[in-house]
Amino acid sequence: MGFFDRLRGKSSSRPASSSPSSESEQTPPTPAEPASPVAPQLDAAREQLELRKLDEAKAIYEEILAAPGGDRPDVLVRISGDLGSTGHVATIIELIAPIYDAERHGPAAGMNLLQAYLAKQQPEAAQHVLDLLFALNRPELEDRLWGFSNAIGELMTVRRRAPTSAPGGEARHISLVSISKPIWAYGVEDLPGLLPAKDGAAKTIAFGQLAVPGMKDYEQRMTQPEDELGRFTRGFPLWLAETLYFSRQYTTLAAVGLTAQQHYALFPFPWATEHIRQLIDTAGQPLDYVMTGTLEEHDADYSLQLQLWEVKTFRERKTFTARWTPATATERLATLHEQIRFFFEWQAGAGLTYAAPADPVRWIHTLGASLSTFLVDKGVLPAAQLAPLPALAAGDVAASVAQLTLADRCQRVGAAAPVGGPLADDPLVQAARERLEA
Repeated sequence: MGFFDRLRGKSSSRPASSSPSSESEQTPPTPAEPASPVAPQLDAAREQLELRKLDEAKAIYEEILAAPGGDRPDVLVRISGDLGSTGHVATIIELIAPIYDAERHGPAAGMNLLQAYLAKQQPEAAQHVLDLLFALNRPELEDRLWGFSNAIGELMTVRRRAPTSAPGGEARHISLVSISKPIWAYGVEDLPGLLPAKDGAAKTIAFGQLAVPGMKDYEQRMTQPEDELGRFTRGFPLWLAETLYFSRQYTTLAAVGLTAQQHYALFPFPWATEHIRQLIDTAGQPLDYVMTGTLEEHDADYSLQLQLWEVKTFRERKTFTARWTPATATERLATLHEQIRFFFEWQAGAGLTYAAPADPVRWIHTLGASLSTFLVDKGVLPAAQLAPLPALAAGDVAASVAQLTLADRCQRVGAAAPVGGPLADDPLVQAARERLEA
C-alpha cells in the first residue's frame, strides 16, 4: 500500500519522499473511526475507490465535506488516507488543500497533504504545509518534519537543475512561445466568419506544454526530430486553447518551450513556479488562469493530470485527470474534453461552428505538426526538428482548413505534406483555399 497507510494505523515502510529517520519516532495518534452516519459514507467511498470509480468516490467525499461538521480531523485523515493508499494523490490536493487548517485539523491530515504535494513534485506547496506543521510546536513530530524538510530541499535542487542544465553542466535557457489563435488559422485568420471576435470582458487562459515526469533521455530527444510523445505534449495545449477560444467568454494562449539552441524543449518535471511566472510575465497580456499538466506513460497506459491555477491568488482551482490506452483513447479524451467544457461553462460564439474532434489523438497530432511547420516557416525552429507527419484528421471545416494551411507551410519549408482526407464542402474552406493559392 502507499505511504498514507502509516497515518491510518497500518504497518508500512517509511514515506519514500522523506529522508531517513529513526523507526522509534512517534507518529500522531490514529483518530478513531467517525461515528455514524459518516462512517458508512466513508466506507462506501472506499469501495468505489477499490472499484476504480474515482468520480463516484469524489461525489461522496464532497457531500461529506459540505455537510455541517463534515471537515472533522478524523474525516480528513480517513479521506486523505484512503485516497493515498489507492493511488489518487492528486485528489487529496483537490479536496483537502482548500479546507485544511493546521490548528483545527491537526497534523495527521496535514502530513498526508504534504506527502501528496511531494508525490506530485510541488515543493513550494509542500513547504507551505510544512511551515504550518512546524508552527504547531509538537516535539514528537520534529524528526519527521525535518525529514520532510530535507526531501523538499532535495526536490527543489533537482528541479532547478534538470530542466535548465545540459549534460556538461552549462546553463540551458528555456523560452516560451505563445500561440494566441488556433494554430491552423494562421495565414487565413482574417477570413470573415472563421474566428470569433473577442471583447475586453473575456477571461484569458494560458495552457502550458505538458510535462513528462521522469523522462530520462529528454536531453537527447530534444535535439532530434520530434517524436509522437513530444508532439502530443505540444498539441494537447493547442487543442484546449482552441476549444476555449471558440467560447465567447474566453481568450486563450498555448505556450510551448524552446531552448536557446533553437530546438524544442521537453519538461521532465512538472512546471515549477518559475515557469508559470515566466509565462505570466511574457504573455503580452494579463492572464486570469494558467493550466499546466503532466503526462505519464507506462507500457502504453497513459495518465494525464491537469491543474488550473488562478493567477490573482496563485492557487490551484481545479484538477482534471484522465487515463487511457490506445484502445480507449478516443472515449477517455472525449470525456475529458467534455468535462473541461462543462467546467468553463463553454458557450458558442461567432465564427465557425465548433465541434469536438471525432478522433482526439489524431487531431492533437495534427495541431502539433501544424505548430512545427509554422515555427520552421517563421525561422524560429530549425527544419531538422521536423519529422514525417501523421495522417491528418479531416471532416469538418476546422480540420479542412488545418489541412490546407499545413500543406501550404510544408510546401514553403520543403517538407512532404501529410496524407489528408476529403475537404469539407463549405464556403469557408473554399475561401481558405483561394487565399492560400493567391
